[in-house]
Amino acid sequence: MANNYDVAIIGSGPAGYVSAIRCAQLGLKTVCVEKVTQEKEVALGGTCLNVGCIPSKALLESSLVLLNANENLKDHGIKTSKISFDLSQMHERKNGIVSTMSKGVAGLFKLNKIDVIQGQAYVADEHTLQIISESDDSNITAENIILASGSKPIELPGFLLMKNYC
Repeated sequence: MANNYDVAIIGSGPAGYVSAIRCAQLGLKTVCVEKVTQEKEVALGGTCLNVGCIPSKALLESSLVLLNANENLKDHGIKTSKISFDLSQMHERKNGIVSTMSKGVAGLFKLNKIDVIQGQAYVADEHTLQIISESDDSNITAENIILASGSKPIELPGFLLMKNYC
C-alpha cells in the first residue's frame, strides 16, 4: 500500500464512501481510513450502515410484518393460532442485511481500487494524516483530505437533549 495519495478520506460512512468512489472514478489515487470496531473489524459504511439507520430499519420491518400479521390477517379471512416471534432470528436477519451491505461497500472499494486503512486518523498537517492502529503507527500524505468522520450531538446550555439519540 502506498503512502502518497491524491485524496485521503477519514470515515467510510455515507459521505466518506461516496466521496472515495467518486474520487477514484475521476482517476484520483484514493485511500479511506476507517476505525476498527470493538469486534476488531473495519466497519465500512459507518454508523448508518452498521449500527444506525440500516439495522434499525431492518428490525422495524420485522416488527411491522409481525404487527400486520397480528392485526390484518383476520380481515382477509385467514385464521391463525397466536403468532409469536423469535428475537434472535430477527437479529440474525438484521445482521445478514448489514453484512451484505458492508461487503457491497468493500466490493465497490475493490472495484475502484480504493485503499482501505484500518485505524484512527489524525490530521498532522494540511497534507498528512497520522494513522494509529493496533499493529503499528504510520503517516500518509495526500494532496486533499476529506473529513467524513460523522458527528455526535453536544449539549448546549439551555437546551435539553434526549439521551437516546437514535
